[in-house]
Amino acid sequence: MTSSRKSQWLAPAGLIVLSLVPVIAAFVRGAELASRPEVTPDNARFVTAPVPIVLHIVGSILFSVLGALQFAPSLRRRRWHRYAGRLVVPSGIAVAGSGLWMTLTYALPPIEDSGLSVIRVVVSTGMLLCLVLGFVAVRRRDFTTHRAWMMRAYALGLGAGTQAFTFGFWTVAVGEPGVLAYALLMLAAWLINLAVAEWFIARGKPRPKAGRSSFGRITGDAGDGRPVPRSTASRG
Repeated sequence: MTSSRKSQWLAPAGLIVLSLVPVIAAFVRGAELASRPEVTPDNARFVTAPVPIVLHIVGSILFSVLGALQFAPSLRRRRWHRYAGRLVVPSGIAVAGSGLWMTLTYALPPIEDSGLSVIRVVVSTGMLLCLVLGFVAVRRRDFTTHRAWMMRAYALGLGAGTQAFTFGFWTVAVGEPGVLAYALLMLAAWLINLAVAEWFIARGKPRPKAGRSSFGRITGDAGDGRPVPRSTASRG
């Protein structure tokens, strides 16, 4: 594999590493539910109503891993991208929909308050909207818009990975977060992901080609911003 091809896999590899946090958490929670644990105050909401958390677990694994591979240019130029996308979109909907379901129906743990619930509702709704708009765009064959909305959806879906860093830095520097700090650290991770996504979206936008018009190659302008064709500009 050449160095250029290796560099193309840096972004997918980094995203897969970042997605290990939600994937491992999903496996741990899934193994706990499969073992039919004793109901405790910490797991009561999951054990007594397992459907949304199971949807969230399965959706998170598929969305995180397959979504990361969608950033590989070599795969994006093949049919694999389209086929994988047929799993990425529904798995993302499962993640956002189940997150919204759990937020609205599960009892809040002591560390969370209604403010964080509002943030979760906004994030889950925003992710659903991004997925729908991304799907609509690709149906119109507007691939640039499709790419932008799917990147935003993936950024929101991968919030748990970045939250491991925001909480880790806070815990090392300050200690265990309180209720307000907990909500702000969760929000910070989603905002960081969105900011990075927007940077990549802006960087990847096609730039208008300068130097050409319907008249042919441009060598100057008419003084009022209008292009001048080569034949006119060369007359002196």
